Amino acid sequence: MADTTTAAAPVETIGADFFDDPHAHYRRWRTTGPVHRVLFPDNVIRWIVIGHAEARAALADPRLRKDTVRADEILRAKRDGTPTDANTMVLLQHMLSTDPPEHTRLRKLVNKAFTTRQVAALRPRIEEITENLLEAMDGHDEVDLMQAFANPLPVTVICELLGVPFDDRDDFQAWTRSLVGVVGEEEGRPAAAAAMAAYLSSLVRAKQSRPAEDLLSQLVLADEGGDRLTDRELVSMAFLLLVAGHETTVNLIGNGVHALLREPTQWAALCADPVGVPEAIEEFLRFDGPVDMATLRFTAEPVTLGGVEIPAGEIVNVALAAANRDPARFTDPDTLTVDGPTAGHLAFGHGIHFCVGAPLARLEAEIAFTALLRRFPDLRLADPAATMHWQTSTLIRGLLDLPVRLR
Repeated sequence: MADTTTAAAPVETIGADFFDDPHAHYRRWRTTGPVHRVLFPDNVIRWIVIGHAEARAALADPRLRKDTVRADEILRAKRDGTPTDANTMVLLQHMLSTDPPEHTRLRKLVNKAFTTRQVAALRPRIEEITENLLEAMDGHDEVDLMQAFANPLPVTVICELLGVPFDDRDDFQAWTRSLVGVVGEEEGRPAAAAAMAAYLSSLVRAKQSRPAEDLLSQLVLADEGGDRLTDRELVSMAFLLLVAGHETTVNLIGNGVHALLREPTQWAALCADPVGVPEAIEEFLRFDGPVDMATLRFTAEPVTLGGVEIPAGEIVNVALAAANRDPARFTDPDTLTVDGPTAGHLAFGHGIHFCVGAPLARLEAEIAFTALLRRFPDLRLADPAATMHWQTSTLIRGLLDLPVRLR
């Protein structure tokens, strides 16, 4: 077993250069093992799991807990003692941050309003939104694909699904960017949390007064043997579904197109045989998925992963992006291969917290890529030599812009 004395263990660092290419850091870290102590920008040392086998095990290990209140207590003790602001705590107390039996209860109530049949029924509307966006793009020679397509498609879908006014998208996306940004850069975050919490509270009250044919109304009305979501739970659940429901798919599309355009032969292969799009989407998820590190966990007792013992009371992040490029699991993992083997990728997580919105993300991506390939087969990067600008987040892996030429 590896040395379990945390003070003696080497510490890696996440600096400003990490966000441009986290995979370069993961490759370097991997040479010394699958589990590392890493100093984050908030000056808190966390344990990062980068090996695929270890990540899969960690995601399903009940000793790695998810409890917002207890996690905040641990973080508070490791930094300057300042607690997370109350509004952020309200937003984060959703099913992704809870363990059984509470997680089981919340997921059961959400599943009643988020069925496979309901997702499949969205296909005609998603196809219509997609065609409208591509039609608007067709009048230009060059566009920012993030703003013209990758962003508005999932945002429109999630707004209509949840019953959120589309005109409010600029506000909730701005709040989201602040809330999912890099830890340690707290300026503006409490204000964003307060604004988001107030907005969602108002939206929940409106659905309670006048339920409609949307997901949030269904959550308001969801009843499991007399058990219903409280107002606080409705706000946190609305936050989870709104943010995860658009950020994940926005960046699945953006990262996937970017990866394809860096490999023109792969783009040409899909143009020639678009029936391969669903398989290619799994490769986009593996190669450069929309989530870098899963939301944090903490050790309730000592846990050994990859021969390394992590003491009790430590913060642990599972790096999904690193696990998906582990050469011990995937052959030639740093090469995009649209028809390559992708089984076992962890882009949507694993275990009880597997992403409830994965079927919707896959459906949107399938429609988006199929239509984009058909409409703009000569799509290419506006400037292949240009430096790309990425979100400064350890949670979200996504581009800020993607300038492309359409023809």
